[in-house]
Amino acid sequence: MASEDSLSSNPLLQNFEFPPFDVVDAHHVIPGIRALLHQLEAELEQLEKTVEPSWPKLVEPLEKIVDRLSVVWGIINHLKAVKDTPELRAAIEEVQPEKVKFQLRLGQSKPIYTAFKSIRESSDWNTLSEARQRLHNKETSQIKEAVLSGIALEDDKREEFNKIEQELEKLSHKFSENVLDATKKFEKLITDKKEIEGLPPSALGLFAQAAVSKGNENATADTGPWLITLDAPSYLPVMQHAKNRALREEVYRAYLSRASSGDLDNTAIIDQILKLRLEKAKLLGYSNYAEVSMATKMATVEKADELLEKLRSASWAPAVQDIEDLKSFAKNQGAAEADSLTHWDITFWSERLRESKYDINEEELRPYFSLPKVMDGLFRLAKTLFGVDVVPADGVAPVWNSDVRFYCVKDSSGTPTAYFYFDPYSRPSEKRGGAWMDEVFSRSRVMAQKGSSVRLPVAQMVCNQTPPVGDKPSLMTFREVETVFHEFGHALQHMLTKEDEGLVAGIRNIEWDAVELPSQFMENWCYHRDTLMSIAKHYQTGETLPEDVYKKLLAARTFRAGSLSLRQLKFATVDLELHTKYVPGGTESIYDVDQRVSIKTQVIPPLPEDRFLCSFSHIFAGGYAAGYYSYKWAEVLSADAGLDDIKAVKETGQRFRNTILALGGGKAPLQVFVAFRGREPSPEPLLRHNGLLAASA
Repeated sequence: MASEDSLSSNPLLQNFEFPPFDVVDAHHVIPGIRALLHQLEAELEQLEKTVEPSWPKLVEPLEKIVDRLSVVWGIINHLKAVKDTPELRAAIEEVQPEKVKFQLRLGQSKPIYTAFKSIRESSDWNTLSEARQRLHNKETSQIKEAVLSGIALEDDKREEFNKIEQELEKLSHKFSENVLDATKKFEKLITDKKEIEGLPPSALGLFAQAAVSKGNENATADTGPWLITLDAPSYLPVMQHAKNRALREEVYRAYLSRASSGDLDNTAIIDQILKLRLEKAKLLGYSNYAEVSMATKMATVEKADELLEKLRSASWAPAVQDIEDLKSFAKNQGAAEADSLTHWDITFWSERLRESKYDINEEELRPYFSLPKVMDGLFRLAKTLFGVDVVPADGVAPVWNSDVRFYCVKDSSGTPTAYFYFDPYSRPSEKRGGAWMDEVFSRSRVMAQKGSSVRLPVAQMVCNQTPPVGDKPSLMTFREVETVFHEFGHALQHMLTKEDEGLVAGIRNIEWDAVELPSQFMENWCYHRDTLMSIAKHYQTGETLPEDVYKKLLAARTFRAGSLSLRQLKFATVDLELHTKYVPGGTESIYDVDQRVSIKTQVIPPLPEDRFLCSFSHIFAGGYAAGYYSYKWAEVLSADAGLDDIKAVKETGQRFRNTILALGGGKAPLQVFVAFRGREPSPEPLLRHNGLLAASA
């Protein structure tokens, strides 16, 4: 056991106002987590002895236990995602089984389960608020959670279930470590400028900066050498702009085969994950894992399938047309490969066609989207829509990297209502790819510090956008701008919740397929003229984006919509397929399933050696297993959220805040949508919005 001294100074065990991200180190993890689990186990035993079917005797003490664990584990898990080291990995790996064991013990506590059931059956039930009822309610409640965490199983089956849970947690960690390591492993140093012809100055600057960080201290954007890696700000420009077809092919193949060979191979891990998920489903009495996943969602397997097929059939002909357009354009440009366009040509020629068709160039747009101005515009929008002020609060809370910003969200009377961290830039050596939002603290009455009535919610937004090069600010692509708006939408739902019951506040207890609604809602504002014009200011001259360029951006919005829609539908379909019909260890491999799904979702069939599944972290290391369709489900909801009437913007914003943002998981999302929109959602607006309706009508 760690000594009392070292425990009393362990930052994970202190009573902190904000997490001590700056001082937590790998060596704090094992003693800190063990001491915490020890304490929580004692609290749980105490709760089981004294539990009564009432809010103060059941839910409040339970929330305290759940919260302590999720906050402290959240700190180290977050550091692993943004500041990974071998030491931190090893420490987490060692205590993870102990943490999972405790979570299972908590989720399978018979006294707690029985107490929840008796509240449900008691005469006081009708006096509970809707949020409180929902916490208990059959569909979404602790009861459902307990059943899904194996409470109803006989002892030997429960033991088997717990073994599966332990193993799954371990496998998903290993999966994402392999993806990070494989992404990090690929480096291509280029010394001959002819090889990178076509790449814009922003990319060359980034590649030279990467070369400097790897020991080529004299590298410059003009003279090189240039280092290409597989993180998005490096990979995408190569695919979009490199005239060198062999380079595009090499980088594409490297990207596509990440984590699929040698000691970083995820193939066996995926098989094992799918096998265990199926076993878990069978133990719980479901016929496949998708049914388990849907048990807590708005959709059903049938409804999700039906939606995906409806969108797929509307997208197919336009996607075929997209490829035809590319071929004839490439031919007109005299491209040798015009008749045999393949995967590493599509992005390159799409960029050229877009430039020619809309006279719009991603690179020329970058100077208009500098991060500081984008954030200003985003915060102005939040004020217009939701009546909140977002103000910098750097220095108030410790951070994990000097690039991280900290903000306070205040209501119209100037009272703080939430805080959030923002970590914008790509750091491929230590930070995982993608963009995400997560909670640090949820809004909670029970967890309030002395002297205040409620603990305020705190969120973190993490992106992987182009870092500043030299003395220029981060100059963003339009896609990066959309990503920031998207993640801020998630953060708002967490931060503007009015729920004080910590277990349903914000993004907690919301059906997963509805969680993408606020993010899509915010993303749609990037195309709204006044919003866009307020952020698109040239970082040097301050001049606003020219009106004609805005019109082109708008026109280009539906460019290749069929192809882009199919791509998401492929991911969603392969996910459902692997979690419904696939038989682990059967005649069909995971790659066969991928190829089979692709026949209906990819105009150009994938390469036989395509291994994209090996880095499909969303479903093997994230929360989207049998849930990737939720992006499309939410697009349907958000396209139908009705933003056409700008006069109504303020009123729409207020209504959105009072329903979708404020209610958190306290009310079922379909009811929340109906409260906001006045009727149930329909997929037509999405197809119209993507320019695909005419094709399907």
